[in-house]
Amino acid sequence: MSDDVAAEKLDITDELIAERRAGRPGETPDDMRAWMRPIVYVVDNLNLWAGRIICLLMLPLILAIVYEVFSRNMFAILSQNGMSETAIAWGFGPTLWVYDVSRMLGGVLFMAAAGYALMRGVHIRADFLYRGWSHKTQATVDATLYMALYIPAMLFFTWVSAEYWLKAFLTGEQASDSTWAPILWPARLAMPVGAFLLLLQGFPELFRALHQMGEKRAQKFIRFLPVYAVILAIVTAGVFFPDVVPLGDFWNGIFGEGQSVSKPTIGLIMLAVMLFAIFLGFPISFTLIFLGFVFGTWGANFKLATFLMTLQTNSVMLSDQLVAVPLFIFMGIVMEQAGLMERLFQAVQMMMSRTRGSLFIAVLFVSTIFAAATGIVGASVTILGIMAARTMNKSGYNVRLAAGTITAGGTLGILIPPSIMLIVMGPVLEVPVTDLFRAAIVPGVMLAFLYLVYALGRCWLDPDMGPILSVEDQPETSRFYLLEVVLVMASLIFLIWLITRGITDGFGFPLGALVVPLAWIGAMYLAYTVLDRARPGGFYFAPLWYEFFMGLVPPTVLIAFALGSILAGWATPAEASACGAFGAVLLSVLYRKFTIPGLYDALIKSLEITVLIMFLVAASNFFGAVFSNLGTPKMLTELLLSLDMSPVLVLILIMALIFLLGWPLEWVPIVL
Repeated sequence: MSDDVAAEKLDITDELIAERRAGRPGETPDDMRAWMRPIVYVVDNLNLWAGRIICLLMLPLILAIVYEVFSRNMFAILSQNGMSETAIAWGFGPTLWVYDVSRMLGGVLFMAAAGYALMRGVHIRADFLYRGWSHKTQATVDATLYMALYIPAMLFFTWVSAEYWLKAFLTGEQASDSTWAPILWPARLAMPVGAFLLLLQGFPELFRALHQMGEKRAQKFIRFLPVYAVILAIVTAGVFFPDVVPLGDFWNGIFGEGQSVSKPTIGLIMLAVMLFAIFLGFPISFTLIFLGFVFGTWGANFKLATFLMTLQTNSVMLSDQLVAVPLFIFMGIVMEQAGLMERLFQAVQMMMSRTRGSLFIAVLFVSTIFAAATGIVGASVTILGIMAARTMNKSGYNVRLAAGTITAGGTLGILIPPSIMLIVMGPVLEVPVTDLFRAAIVPGVMLAFLYLVYALGRCWLDPDMGPILSVEDQPETSRFYLLEVVLVMASLIFLIWLITRGITDGFGFPLGALVVPLAWIGAMYLAYTVLDRARPGGFYFAPLWYEFFMGLVPPTVLIAFALGSILAGWATPAEASACGAFGAVLLSVLYRKFTIPGLYDALIKSLEITVLIMFLVAASNFFGAVFSNLGTPKMLTELLLSLDMSPVLVLILIMALIFLLGWPLEWVPIVL
């Protein structure tokens, strides 16, 4: 790995978004057709500014939820101390509006910015076959699928979502699942707007594919465009106005109820076509939407398909649990920007420098801490690889074991709470997210421990795999280094106990869960300062411990309170994620890393990952609703039950399937 790459230059989202377009929005090759270039420029920049504006909604989302948590808990604290009237006079107490405003803002974030995400190239595709093709073949497949799948799907989606919004606007529809009962049309407007921006963005993507495939192939596509436009117009008219054009009756005759093929069989065909289309390398979410429309119409009718589309998209937009997704992502990115990962890695590396495999220990320790901070898979892989590569190479570490340790550590973010995957799985499996968090803590830590045991075991069997760092690379410490280690570890264990005790009973006084651990942190810092100056008997804490604490304690305390508040029932995942995001910004200020451009960069990166995940959730829910309506899941369930397999065998088969799907697919489509 190149030595001239600075860790601070890295993008924490690169590991999740492998296909991000590097060029500037609206940038076109000089030899692209003249009539295409202005269209690409205008549409790209339209979606660029949409994304730039929409990402700012994350700030009022964070502030609103933090205000709710602060106001509610201040009311509870004052009331417990006989100051209820004072709390009411100061305006403290639960709010009626934050719940609805927060989930609406969360829905608008991913829906209205979907076109921006396509422009940036961040929608997931299963490209394990696609990336092996030539550029011309890739472009030909892309152009074909944009015309056959994407444009019709987005045209239908725009139309039906506009009707859905118009109905809410004309009737003044209000939320029926909240006390505040706000009108829904302002937030629901994001659905047709986002779909329309997606439809528009399809044309620049099509034009780029036409240019890349070469002049001879592109000419054939361009000649077909007028015919394609006429066919698309006729099909659209036949779908939405079947009484106006003759094709409407023909469409209903083919894709109406009463077909000779049974619904479960249609579902099996739908599943097979879905796998084939996904493996062609087209973005998965758009493939699912198109197939949902087609097979929903074939198996039932177009009206039911449109109902399921709008219902499932609206359900994701108004999910209070999924609001936590962008906020936990934002928290992790801001903490990475504060430089905490670099400080912690260097400190652990120096702390364990007299141990074989010390760099493996540092990589896995930092991966575990920041897995809980980022909540996504692979968020630390590139940064740790850059930071560790130079020292590992210099110290003679085994390259294969080093690469395996870094990549394995990067996968911990998908399991250790607050994992984004678990937040997405909760609504899908209809299981409380808090239960998933509780269930994942021990396996996540155990997996990290097993990685560590394996790496150190290999170093013990073959010392050349992870030799002790050279004397010049080892830090200066006092002659009582073992005592330093014992005191520091004991202090950390006691801090963890204080945090756990505070979460469970709060130490019996207001804000005790916060005050007591912070007081102990202050005492540790004071002891470090006093001993460093006095050095009684030559004992002092080495400078590496300061870096260790500055890299470990702040993110650990922040993560502990965010996760602990969820598990203790003090806050919902959305509330904990908002408080964690707010705390991460405060940390960046305290570490003097906060800048307005840096904050904006974190917002836009968080938006990209959020759209990547949430839009695929909505598309998968629509596809799954159609698939379920066809009765295929019931048929498959009955078939499996008839085989009389043991639960263990079923679990093994499921795990084997997940293992195989992990080769071509990201975790998001596997979960959904």
